[in-house]
Amino acid sequence: MTMLEDQTARPDEPADETGESLRIPVQSPAVQAPAALPLPLDFPVPQQHASPGPAAAENGESWPESYPQGYAVVDVETTGLARHDRIVSAAVYRLDARGEVEDHWYSTVNPQRDPGPTWIHGLTAEVLADAPLFTEIADAFADRLADRVLVAHNAVFDWSMIAREYARAERTPPVRQRLCTIALAKQLSLPLPNHKLESLAAHYGVAQRQAHHALDDARVLAEAFRPSLRLAARHGVRLPLLTCQPLSEWSEGGFGGGGRRDQGGSGHRPYGRSWRPARKRPACPYPNPGRYEPGGRLVQGMRVAISGDTSVDRELLEDRATEAGLHIASQVSRLTSLLVTNDPDSLTSKVVKAQAHGTPVVDEAAFGQLLLDVAPAPGSGG
Repeated sequence: MTMLEDQTARPDEPADETGESLRIPVQSPAVQAPAALPLPLDFPVPQQHASPGPAAAENGESWPESYPQGYAVVDVETTGLARHDRIVSAAVYRLDARGEVEDHWYSTVNPQRDPGPTWIHGLTAEVLADAPLFTEIADAFADRLADRVLVAHNAVFDWSMIAREYARAERTPPVRQRLCTIALAKQLSLPLPNHKLESLAAHYGVAQRQAHHALDDARVLAEAFRPSLRLAARHGVRLPLLTCQPLSEWSEGGFGGGGRRDQGGSGHRPYGRSWRPARKRPACPYPNPGRYEPGGRLVQGMRVAISGDTSVDRELLEDRATEAGLHIASQVSRLTSLLVTNDPDSLTSKVVKAQAHGTPVVDEAAFGQLLLDVAPAPGSGG
Protein backbone atom coordinates (compact mmCIF):
# COMPACT_ATOMS: atom_id res chain seq x y z
CA MET A 1 0.00 0.00 0.00
CA THR A 2 1.35 3.41 -0.92
CA MET A 3 1.32 6.11 1.71
CA LEU A 4 1.09 9.73 0.64
CA GLU A 5 2.94 12.48 2.36
CA ASP A 6 0.76 13.59 5.23
CA GLN A 7 0.50 17.30 4.57
CA THR A 8 -1.03 18.18 7.90
CA ALA A 9 1.85 19.97 9.55
CA ARG A 10 1.64 23.63 10.34
CA PRO A 11 3.64 25.84 7.94
CA ASP A 12 6.36 26.09 10.59
CA GLU A 13 6.53 22.29 11.07
CA PRO A 14 7.80 19.56 8.74
CA ALA A 15 5.20 17.28 7.19
CA ASP A 16 5.19 13.60 8.02
CA GLU A 17 7.47 11.40 5.96
CA THR A 18 6.05 8.97 3.48
CA GLY A 19 6.39 5.24 3.72
CA GLU A 20 7.43 2.96 0.92
CA SER A 21 6.15 4.01 -2.47
CA LEU A 22 5.37 2.22 -5.68
CA ARG A 23 8.46 1.32 -7.65
CA ILE A 24 7.86 2.64 -11.15
CA PRO A 25 10.29 2.73 -14.04
CA VAL A 26 11.37 6.35 -14.31
CA GLN A 27 12.65 8.52 -17.07
CA SER A 28 16.33 9.18 -16.85
CA PRO A 29 17.52 12.70 -15.90
CA ALA A 30 18.67 13.01 -19.49
CA VAL A 31 15.10 12.81 -20.78
CA GLN A 32 14.27 15.41 -23.38
CA ALA A 33 12.94 18.49 -21.60
CA PRO A 34 9.43 19.68 -22.41
CA ALA A 35 9.13 22.86 -24.40
CA ALA A 36 9.81 25.90 -22.24
CA LEU A 37 6.84 27.91 -21.07
CA PRO A 38 7.27 31.61 -21.80
CA LEU A 39 8.21 33.99 -19.00
CA PRO A 40 7.44 37.48 -20.34
CA LEU A 41 9.66 40.21 -18.99
CA ASP A 42 6.76 42.50 -18.15
CA PHE A 43 4.63 39.75 -16.53
CA PRO A 44 1.28 40.56 -18.23
CA VAL A 45 -1.95 39.65 -16.45
CA PRO A 46 -3.13 37.31 -17.87
CA GLN A 47 -1.07 35.84 -20.67
CA GLN A 48 -2.84 33.47 -23.09
CA HIS A 49 -1.07 30.46 -24.52
CA ALA A 50 -1.64 28.71 -27.79
CA SER A 51 -3.87 25.66 -27.66
CA PRO A 52 -1.92 22.39 -27.56
CA GLY A 53 -1.73 20.42 -30.77
CA PRO A 54 -2.40 16.76 -31.42
CA ALA A 55 0.70 15.79 -29.44
CA ALA A 56 -1.25 16.56 -26.26
CA ALA A 57 -3.27 13.43 -26.84
CA GLU A 58 -0.14 11.39 -26.05
CA ASN A 59 -0.34 9.66 -29.45
CA GLY A 60 -3.67 8.10 -28.63
CA GLU A 61 -2.58 6.61 -25.30
CA SER A 62 -5.38 6.06 -22.82
CA TRP A 63 -5.74 8.42 -19.89
CA PRO A 64 -7.06 7.48 -16.42
CA GLU A 65 -10.70 8.55 -16.19
CA SER A 66 -10.29 9.29 -12.50
CA TYR A 67 -7.70 12.02 -13.11
CA PRO A 68 -8.76 15.68 -12.67
CA GLN A 69 -9.92 17.76 -15.61
CA GLY A 70 -7.63 20.69 -14.91
CA TYR A 71 -4.85 21.98 -12.68
CA ALA A 72 -3.75 25.32 -11.25
CA VAL A 73 -0.01 25.27 -10.67
CA VAL A 74 0.59 27.82 -7.94
CA ASP A 75 3.47 29.55 -6.22
CA VAL A 76 3.22 32.22 -3.55
CA GLU A 77 6.03 34.25 -2.03
CA THR A 78 5.44 35.35 1.54
CA THR A 79 6.71 37.54 4.38
CA GLY A 80 7.69 34.42 6.29
CA LEU A 81 6.81 30.87 7.17
CA ALA A 82 4.46 31.27 10.13
CA ARG A 83 0.66 31.30 10.13
CA HIS A 84 0.48 35.05 10.70
CA ASP A 85 2.69 35.82 7.68
CA ARG A 86 1.27 37.26 4.47
CA ILE A 87 1.49 36.74 0.72
CA VAL A 88 3.60 39.27 -1.22
CA SER A 89 3.18 37.76 -4.70
CA ALA A 90 1.20 34.99 -6.35
CA ALA A 91 1.32 33.22 -9.70
CA VAL A 92 -0.83 30.61 -11.40
CA TYR A 93 -0.26 28.49 -14.50
CA ARG A 94 -3.50 26.87 -15.59
CA LEU A 95 -3.08 23.46 -17.18
CA ASP A 96 -5.60 21.22 -18.89
CA ALA A 97 -6.28 17.59 -17.97
CA ARG A 98 -3.05 16.37 -19.62
CA GLY A 99 -0.80 19.11 -18.32
CA GLU A 100 -0.82 21.45 -21.32
CA VAL A 101 -0.63 25.17 -20.50
CA GLU A 102 -3.75 27.26 -21.03
CA ASP A 103 -2.65 30.59 -19.59
CA HIS A 104 -0.80 32.18 -16.71
CA TRP A 105 -1.32 35.04 -14.26
CA TYR A 106 0.84 36.95 -11.78
CA SER A 107 0.40 39.73 -9.26
CA THR A 108 2.33 41.33 -6.46
CA VAL A 109 0.41 41.86 -3.21
CA ASN A 110 0.78 44.58 -0.58
CA PRO A 111 1.07 42.61 2.69
CA GLN A 112 0.44 45.70 4.84
CA ARG A 113 3.52 44.84 6.88
CA ASP A 114 7.26 44.30 6.55
CA PRO A 115 7.80 42.27 3.33
CA GLY A 116 10.23 39.97 5.09
CA PRO A 117 13.15 38.33 3.23
CA THR A 118 13.63 40.76 0.38
CA TRP A 119 16.99 39.10 -0.28
CA ILE A 120 15.02 35.98 -1.26
CA HIS A 121 11.94 37.20 -3.15
CA GLY A 122 13.31 40.62 -4.16
CA LEU A 123 10.14 42.53 -3.24
CA THR A 124 10.90 45.56 -1.08
CA ALA A 125 8.46 47.72 0.85
CA GLU A 126 8.89 50.40 -1.81
CA VAL A 127 8.04 47.98 -4.63
CA LEU A 128 4.98 46.70 -2.78
CA ALA A 129 3.69 50.08 -1.62
CA ASP A 130 1.52 50.49 -4.74
CA ALA A 131 0.70 46.81 -5.15
CA PRO A 132 -2.94 45.74 -4.74
CA LEU A 133 -4.16 44.36 -1.43
CA PHE A 134 -5.12 40.70 -1.36
CA THR A 135 -8.78 41.67 -1.23
CA GLU A 136 -8.27 43.46 -4.55
CA ILE A 137 -6.84 40.40 -6.32
CA ALA A 138 -9.01 37.79 -4.57
CA ASP A 139 -11.50 37.56 -7.44
CA ALA A 140 -8.85 37.29 -10.17
CA PHE A 141 -6.94 34.71 -8.15
CA ALA A 142 -10.12 32.72 -7.49
CA ASP A 143 -11.03 32.72 -11.18
CA ARG A 144 -7.79 30.89 -11.94
CA LEU A 145 -8.20 28.38 -9.12
CA ALA A 146 -11.85 27.54 -9.70
CA ASP A 147 -12.72 23.94 -10.65
CA ARG A 148 -9.07 22.89 -10.65
CA VAL A 149 -6.70 20.94 -8.46
CA LEU A 150 -4.16 23.22 -6.82
CA VAL A 151 -0.64 21.98 -7.59
CA ALA A 152 2.35 23.26 -5.63
CA HIS A 153 5.76 22.18 -4.38
CA ASN A 154 5.17 21.55 -0.67
CA ALA A 155 1.50 22.25 -1.32
CA VAL A 156 0.50 22.37 2.35
CA PHE A 157 2.44 25.64 2.72
CA ASP A 158 0.99 27.40 -0.34
CA TRP A 159 -2.52 26.20 0.47
CA SER A 160 -2.25 27.26 4.13
CA MET A 161 -1.17 30.76 3.14
CA ILE A 162 -3.91 31.05 0.52
CA ALA A 163 -6.58 29.73 2.90
CA ARG A 164 -5.65 32.26 5.56
CA GLU A 165 -5.62 35.18 3.10
CA TYR A 166 -9.12 34.27 1.92
CA ALA A 167 -10.25 33.86 5.53
CA ARG A 168 -8.98 37.35 6.35
CA ALA A 169 -10.87 38.64 3.31
CA GLU A 170 -14.00 36.80 4.54
CA ARG A 171 -14.04 34.82 1.34
CA THR A 172 -14.04 31.09 0.55
CA PRO A 173 -11.32 29.99 -1.89
CA PRO A 174 -12.66 27.83 -4.74
CA VAL A 175 -10.21 24.99 -4.09
CA ARG A 176 -11.32 21.55 -3.03
CA GLN A 177 -8.23 19.43 -3.70
CA ARG A 178 -4.48 19.90 -3.81
CA LEU A 179 -1.57 17.89 -5.16
CA CYS A 180 1.96 18.17 -3.81
CA THR A 181 4.67 17.58 -6.39
CA ILE A 182 6.99 16.36 -3.63
CA ALA A 183 4.50 13.62 -2.77
CA LEU A 184 4.07 12.81 -6.48
CA ALA A 185 7.84 12.57 -6.98
CA LYS A 186 8.03 10.13 -4.07
CA GLN A 187 5.20 8.02 -5.47
CA LEU A 188 6.96 7.88 -8.83
CA SER A 189 10.28 7.03 -7.13
CA LEU A 190 12.06 9.75 -9.09
CA PRO A 191 15.83 9.49 -8.49
CA LEU A 192 16.22 12.93 -6.91
CA PRO A 193 19.06 13.86 -4.50
CA ASN A 194 16.53 15.81 -2.41
CA HIS A 195 13.05 17.24 -2.79
CA LYS A 196 13.92 20.83 -3.65
CA LEU A 197 12.24 22.38 -6.68
CA GLU A 198 15.62 22.91 -8.31
CA SER A 199 16.31 19.16 -8.12
CA LEU A 200 12.95 18.28 -9.69
CA ALA A 201 13.60 20.88 -12.39
CA ALA A 202 17.08 19.53 -13.08
CA HIS A 203 15.71 15.98 -13.38
CA TYR A 204 13.51 17.06 -16.29
CA GLY A 205 16.00 19.54 -17.74
CA VAL A 206 13.91 22.60 -16.87
CA ALA A 207 15.91 25.82 -16.59
CA GLN A 208 15.20 28.15 -13.70
CA ARG A 209 15.47 31.76 -14.77
CA GLN A 210 14.62 33.63 -11.59
CA ALA A 211 14.36 31.44 -8.51
CA HIS A 212 11.92 32.65 -5.84
CA HIS A 213 10.04 34.80 -8.31
CA ALA A 214 6.49 33.45 -8.05
CA LEU A 215 5.87 33.47 -11.79
CA ASP A 216 9.11 31.73 -12.69
CA ASP A 217 8.75 29.18 -9.90
CA ALA A 218 5.21 28.42 -11.13
CA ARG A 219 6.51 28.08 -14.70
CA VAL A 220 9.28 25.73 -13.63
CA LEU A 221 6.87 23.64 -11.61
CA ALA A 222 4.37 23.50 -14.48
CA GLU A 223 7.08 22.22 -16.81
CA ALA A 224 8.21 19.61 -14.29
CA PHE A 225 4.69 18.56 -13.33
CA ARG A 226 3.67 17.82 -16.91
CA PRO A 227 6.06 14.88 -17.48
CA SER A 228 5.42 13.62 -13.94
CA LEU A 229 1.68 13.64 -14.64
CA ARG A 230 2.16 11.71 -17.89
CA LEU A 231 4.44 9.20 -16.18
CA ALA A 232 1.80 8.66 -13.49
CA ALA A 233 -0.92 8.27 -16.13
CA ARG A 234 1.17 5.79 -18.11
CA HIS A 235 1.46 3.54 -15.07
CA GLY A 236 -2.02 4.17 -13.71
CA VAL A 237 -0.69 5.67 -10.49
CA ARG A 238 -3.23 7.10 -8.08
CA LEU A 239 -2.46 10.81 -7.77
CA PRO A 240 -1.73 12.07 -4.23
CA LEU A 241 -4.81 14.27 -4.00
CA LEU A 242 -5.71 15.72 -0.62
CA THR A 243 -8.87 17.57 0.37
CA CYS A 244 -8.61 21.32 0.97
CA GLN A 245 -10.75 22.51 3.86
CA PRO A 246 -11.27 26.32 3.85
CA LEU A 247 -10.78 28.05 7.19
CA SER A 248 -13.92 29.18 9.00
CA GLU A 249 -12.18 30.06 12.27
CA TRP A 250 -8.59 31.10 12.81
CA SER A 251 -6.29 33.15 14.99
CA GLU A 252 -3.74 35.71 13.91
CA GLY A 253 -1.57 34.87 16.99
CA GLY A 254 2.12 34.26 16.64
CA PHE A 255 5.43 35.65 17.70
CA GLY A 256 6.77 38.87 16.33
CA GLY A 257 5.25 41.05 13.68
CA GLY A 258 6.93 42.28 10.56
CA GLY A 259 5.58 45.82 10.81
CA ARG A 260 6.74 46.52 14.36
CA ARG A 261 9.53 48.96 15.04
CA ASP A 262 12.66 48.05 16.94
CA GLN A 263 13.32 49.48 20.39
CA GLY A 264 15.24 52.40 18.98
CA GLY A 265 12.42 53.27 16.64
CA SER A 266 14.80 53.46 13.70
CA GLY A 267 13.39 50.74 11.52
CA HIS A 268 11.62 47.40 11.19
CA ARG A 269 12.62 44.46 13.33
CA PRO A 270 15.03 42.04 11.63
CA TYR A 271 13.12 39.52 9.59
CA GLY A 272 14.64 36.53 11.36
CA ARG A 273 12.91 37.46 14.59
CA SER A 274 9.50 37.33 12.97
CA TRP A 275 9.85 33.61 12.20
CA ARG A 276 8.01 31.89 14.97
CA PRO A 277 9.87 28.98 16.56
CA ALA A 278 8.13 25.64 16.73
CA ARG A 279 5.66 25.50 19.60
CA LYS A 280 6.34 23.17 22.50
CA ARG A 281 3.28 22.05 24.37
CA PRO A 282 3.46 21.20 28.05
CA ALA A 283 3.36 17.50 28.79
CA CYS A 284 -0.11 16.09 29.33
CA PRO A 285 -0.52 15.58 33.10
CA TYR A 286 -2.75 12.52 32.71
CA PRO A 287 -1.78 8.94 31.83
CA ASN A 288 -3.11 7.52 28.58
CA PRO A 289 -6.30 5.58 29.44
CA GLY A 290 -6.20 3.71 26.13
CA ARG A 291 -8.14 3.71 22.90
CA TYR A 292 -11.30 5.71 22.33
CA GLU A 293 -14.41 3.56 22.17
CA PRO A 294 -16.73 4.66 19.31
CA GLY A 295 -19.97 6.03 20.74
CA GLY A 296 -18.37 6.74 24.09
CA ARG A 297 -16.67 9.76 25.64
CA LEU A 298 -13.14 10.99 25.29
CA VAL A 299 -11.14 10.65 28.51
CA GLN A 300 -8.44 12.99 29.73
CA GLY A 301 -5.02 11.69 28.77
CA MET A 302 -6.10 10.12 25.49
CA ARG A 303 -3.63 10.60 22.63
CA VAL A 304 -5.23 12.33 19.64
CA ALA A 305 -3.64 12.81 16.21
CA ILE A 306 -5.00 15.08 13.47
CA SER A 307 -4.54 14.48 9.74
CA GLY A 308 -5.46 16.78 6.89
CA ASP A 309 -7.07 20.20 6.77
CA THR A 310 -9.50 21.43 9.39
CA SER A 311 -11.99 24.28 9.14
CA VAL A 312 -10.90 25.44 12.61
CA ASP A 313 -7.28 26.54 12.52
CA ARG A 314 -5.11 23.61 13.58
CA GLU A 315 -3.50 25.46 16.48
CA LEU A 316 -6.89 26.52 17.83
CA LEU A 317 -8.22 22.98 17.57
CA GLU A 318 -5.10 21.59 19.21
CA ASP A 319 -5.30 24.19 21.98
CA ARG A 320 -8.90 23.25 22.72
CA ALA A 321 -7.99 19.58 22.90
CA THR A 322 -5.06 20.33 25.21
CA GLU A 323 -7.25 22.48 27.46
CA ALA A 324 -9.67 19.56 27.69
CA GLY A 325 -6.86 17.38 29.05
CA LEU A 326 -6.03 15.46 25.86
CA HIS A 327 -2.56 14.70 24.51
CA ILE A 328 -1.96 15.95 20.94
CA ALA A 329 0.29 13.49 19.13
CA SER A 330 2.21 14.43 15.99
CA GLN A 331 2.30 10.83 14.78
CA VAL A 332 0.08 7.75 14.89
CA SER A 333 1.26 4.69 16.79
CA ARG A 334 -0.27 1.73 18.61
CA LEU A 335 -0.73 4.07 21.60
CA THR A 336 -2.85 6.58 19.67
CA SER A 337 -6.38 6.74 21.05
CA LEU A 338 -8.07 8.52 18.15
CA LEU A 339 -7.36 9.98 14.69
CA VAL A 340 -9.25 13.07 13.53
CA THR A 341 -9.49 13.58 9.76
CA ASN A 342 -11.94 15.08 7.30
CA ASP A 343 -10.43 13.03 4.47
CA PRO A 344 -10.29 9.36 5.54
CA ASP A 345 -9.97 8.18 1.93
CA SER A 346 -6.60 9.89 1.45
CA LEU A 347 -3.81 7.44 2.14
CA THR A 348 -1.66 9.74 4.26
CA SER A 349 0.84 8.11 6.58
CA LYS A 350 -1.39 8.85 9.57
CA VAL A 351 -4.49 7.35 7.96
CA VAL A 352 -2.60 4.23 6.84
CA LYS A 353 -1.08 3.73 10.29
CA ALA A 354 -4.46 4.23 11.94
CA GLN A 355 -5.92 1.54 9.71
CA ALA A 356 -3.04 -0.80 10.51
CA HIS A 357 -3.37 -0.29 14.26
CA GLY A 358 -7.18 -0.32 14.28
CA THR A 359 -7.24 3.21 15.67
CA PRO A 360 -10.74 4.75 15.61
CA VAL A 361 -11.25 7.64 13.18
CA VAL A 362 -13.72 10.55 13.45
CA ASP A 363 -14.17 13.75 11.47
CA GLU A 364 -13.67 17.27 12.78
CA ALA A 365 -17.36 17.91 13.48
CA ALA A 366 -17.66 14.75 15.59
CA PHE A 367 -14.43 15.61 17.40
CA GLY A 368 -15.78 19.07 18.20
CA GLN A 369 -18.82 17.49 19.82
CA LEU A 370 -16.67 15.05 21.78
CA LEU A 371 -14.59 17.94 23.15
CA LEU A 372 -17.72 19.35 24.82
CA ASP A 373 -17.90 16.41 27.21
CA VAL A 374 -14.46 14.93 28.01
CA ALA A 375 -14.49 12.54 30.95
CA PRO A 376 -12.04 13.20 33.79
CA ALA A 377 -8.96 11.03 34.05
CA PRO A 378 -9.45 7.96 36.26
CA GLY A 379 -8.47 8.76 39.84
CA SER A 380 -8.30 12.52 39.19
CA GLY A 381 -11.31 13.19 41.41
CA GLY A 382 -13.05 15.17 38.65
